[in-house]
Amino acid sequence: MSFTTLGLSAPVLRAVKEEGYTTPTPIQKQAIPVVLEGRDLLAGAQTGTGKTAGFTLPLLELLRDHKPAKGKKRVRALILTPTRELAAQVGESVATYGKYLPFTSTIIFGGVGINPQKNILKKGVDIVIATPGRLLDLVGQKALDLSHVEVLILDEADRMLDMGFIHDIKKILALLPQKRQNLLFSATFSDDIKRLSDSLLNSPALIEVARRNTASEQVEQLVYPVDKARKRELITHLIKTNSWKQVLIFTRTKHGANKLSEQLNKRNITSAAIHGNKSQGARTKALADFKAGNIRVLVATDIAARGLDIDQLPFVVNFELPNVPEDYVHRIGRTGRAGNEGKAVSLVCVDEKELLRNIEKLIKRKIPQSIVEGYKPDPNIQPEPPKKQKRRPQRGRRSRKVEGR
Repeated sequence: MSFTTLGLSAPVLRAVKEEGYTTPTPIQKQAIPVVLEGRDLLAGAQTGTGKTAGFTLPLLELLRDHKPAKGKKRVRALILTPTRELAAQVGESVATYGKYLPFTSTIIFGGVGINPQKNILKKGVDIVIATPGRLLDLVGQKALDLSHVEVLILDEADRMLDMGFIHDIKKILALLPQKRQNLLFSATFSDDIKRLSDSLLNSPALIEVARRNTASEQVEQLVYPVDKARKRELITHLIKTNSWKQVLIFTRTKHGANKLSEQLNKRNITSAAIHGNKSQGARTKALADFKAGNIRVLVATDIAARGLDIDQLPFVVNFELPNVPEDYVHRIGRTGRAGNEGKAVSLVCVDEKELLRNIEKLIKRKIPQSIVEGYKPDPNIQPEPPKKQKRRPQRGRRSRKVEGR
């Protein structure tokens, strides 16, 4: 099958061809005809499956087919994403595939000035790609009217719920016209996602292109057991010895990301850290430098696990395993994308053995282990007792939601 058989118009097909794509991915094959029919859609698709084009292409086609009333442009399509990086990625896709169509689009997220966003909206746009918090800020300041939206797309809806955006989503839904088309994309189908889809979607088509919570078969996974105190030393050794380029490393904390990045730079491995405390400008520059090959390593917290789109990223390293097993799947999904091979390496100390067991249980396979010569773990080191954490749900929810603003 080629894109020409999916019912897309010449201007859209021209843009697709110029990007070098000829054959649609499974999610694109299934989603595009459904969306063009005007149906609601619940799609289960992991990162790297081509899902962004799976909704961008038919959206552009729908807007082209249905001519709006004359006068000032009104927002006809709203795409909600959980993170700034993902909003930027989706916005880029809309601009790329819509370059031969007369539509205007804008990307809205926090961390940057609100006035330039207001000025763009004042001129009128057809498509808004936004994170929930800043979107509501603009609605509250009467700079944005959502009462004419024809298509709503929730991208990575599971991540939005994980980040505590459910109340913001409900507020946004209340601002939209009742008659509209809804598309919901999610990497996993949790009970919360099912509840959201039941309340949002009207007789949706269901598409699932990957088994729930499976790690990509294109990704070679490997565990290196190592003492906690020697992890920085080992990752430096692996990068230098194997001449790794373009390495995305995940840490559990922002402080840990900064510290590791500083350490790598001291060892002549060019690196930058990216996390929620970094300004949007710093995050954008770090990602651009990484994509361009100006820096060798990008150290990130899980905020980046679902929002980074890097073609043919060869290496992902879990410097620390995530506490939530599903986050492991999302992390390693940064590599092995769109048919390319990738490698995911995890440095696992004695404290993380239970986390590793939970991950293996989730993905239903044992991850091969290999000892690096000179870094064999000390068998006398015992796991540290788990720290007691005070539960502060309100504060945690707020701090998470700052990202979307």
